[in-house]
Amino acid sequence: MISRITHQTIQRQTLANLQGNLTRMASMQAQMSSGKKINVPSDDPAGASDMLRLRGDQKALTQYSRNASDGDSWLTTVDSALTSSLSALRRARDLTVQGGDGALGSASRDALASELDGVRDIIMDQANSSYVGRSVFSGTSDAGKAFDVTYDAAGAPTYAWTGTPTSAPVERQIGQSMKVRVDVDGSKVFGDGATSVFALLDKVSDALRTGADPTQYLDDIDDRMESMLTEVSAVGARQNQIAAAKTTITGQQLTTKTQLSGIEDIDLAETILNLQMQEVAYQGALGAAAKVLQPSLMDFLR
Repeated sequence: MISRITHQTIQRQTLANLQGNLTRMASMQAQMSSGKKINVPSDDPAGASDMLRLRGDQKALTQYSRNASDGDSWLTTVDSALTSSLSALRRARDLTVQGGDGALGSASRDALASELDGVRDIIMDQANSSYVGRSVFSGTSDAGKAFDVTYDAAGAPTYAWTGTPTSAPVERQIGQSMKVRVDVDGSKVFGDGATSVFALLDKVSDALRTGADPTQYLDDIDDRMESMLTEVSAVGARQNQIAAAKTTITGQQLTTKTQLSGIEDIDLAETILNLQMQEVAYQGALGAAAKVLQPSLMDFLR
């Protein structure tokens, strides 16, 4: 049996082919104008899924990078404060040794005591160092400063650490499963209350003024210096960890960007060539349609 082909059948098929050619050309033009292979998920569902995953990875890496930079700034503030405190405490030790000279007169001892008071104030200032308004030596405490000093009726000072032993440390997430502590427990470095370095220097100063031997406190000063040195080493190790993480994050960001580009970016030369070929095909289809489809009713009546 021979199928009957009518002009209407030819017309519908021709128009469908023209529409298909035009759709493909429009898709290529959209890719050319946007520079992307995938403009809507239906262009490539699997590719769109990969793009969403990679964009999520990019956002996470960007946040890790910000966290690492913030953590590095915290630790730099801590390191600077500890280094300055160590330098001041070494000066205090030198003054204590000088004060042990029995040949010193009362005026000289008073002068050493006054300088020690100044050293104490310098260390107090460093112990209350902050970064963007937050104390770096009091954990998550909102007291505003790590150490506070109050005076009793007789004018004797009392030094108190404003953090709490149970307060959570300040941490920064710098990887999917990597956190780094960026603050320091001030009570471990500077002490607290009567055992603080501030109270210790007050004792040395009082010993100088009263004529007692200040060198009896040298071991205590050395212990406090050892605590500071230990913490400086720990801070340095954490800074190295952050530096390594930043290098890793930068590499991962480059890899993710390359993968994303491979999925969604067009090959410009190939797309231009395909578009030109599609335009030629479309023009040819238009020419063929003009010959196949009768332009008027008179052509049907011939």
